[in-house]
Amino acid sequence: MSESNESPEVLGSTEQTDNPAAKDPSDWVTGDEPMTAPQQSYLDTLAREAGEELPADLTKAQASEHIERLQDKTGRGSQ
Repeated sequence: MSESNESPEVLGSTEQTDNPAAKDPSDWVTGDEPMTAPQQSYLDTLAREAGEELPADLTKAQASEHIERLQDKTGRGSQ
């Protein structure tokens, strides 16, 4: 068995970020698809708690952005 000097293939950046798993929703390949049922359910809960109304026809990316914002507003995003 011979050893190779080639570096292994990797996905994504090797640089550290605050949250390496996070990707900007505007960069999502499926971001323009309708939000998922779980997103809609959770967003409904968050919006009610925050006293806000949101359109029901959001995309996955829009829903994700609202979820993140409302988690901060309601304190549900705190860990």
